[in-house]
Amino acid sequence: MLAPKKTKFRRQQKGRMKGEAQRGNQLAFGSFGIKTLESKWITGRQIEAARIAVTRYMQRQGQIWIRIFPDKPITKKPAEVRMGKGKGSPEGFVAPVTPGRIILEVEGVPFEVAKEALRLAAQKLPVTTKFIVRRDYDPTQNV
Repeated sequence: MLAPKKTKFRRQQKGRMKGEAQRGNQLAFGSFGIKTLESKWITGRQIEAARIAVTRYMQRQGQIWIRIFPDKPITKKPAEVRMGKGKGSPEGFVAPVTPGRIILEVEGVPFEVAKEALRLAAQKLPVTTKFIVRRDYDPTQNV
C-alpha cells in the first residue's frame, strides 16, 4: 500500500479542492491514460487495487505509470467518542485529485488492451474518469 516514508507533520487540515488540475493534466509517459472528471480523495488502497487490475489484464506486458501519490494524512476518532478532546489519530493517506488530473498511464500495449485494462482500473476508483489517447498516437503501428 502506498504511503510516504515520513511526513513533516502527523496531522493535516482537510483543505479545499476547487478548480481544475494545474499540474499532471497531460500525458507525460505513456500513450494511453485515465483522467479524472471530478474532485475526490483517492486512498492508497484504491490506487493499489487499480494498479493490480491493470497489471492482471495486461499480463505483465507494457509499462504502467501511477501519476498520483497519497501524501495527505487522514485522521479518524474512535467509534462512540464524545465531541472535543482534540483531533483523532492518523488512519491512512489519500491523494486529493481535481478534474483533469491524470491518474494512470499505459504504454507498450495495443489500443484495445489498454482501453480494457484502464476501464477495469477505473472501476476500482471513486471518481468518474475518461480514457485518453496521446495526440500523436499512430494506431497502424502494431506493438
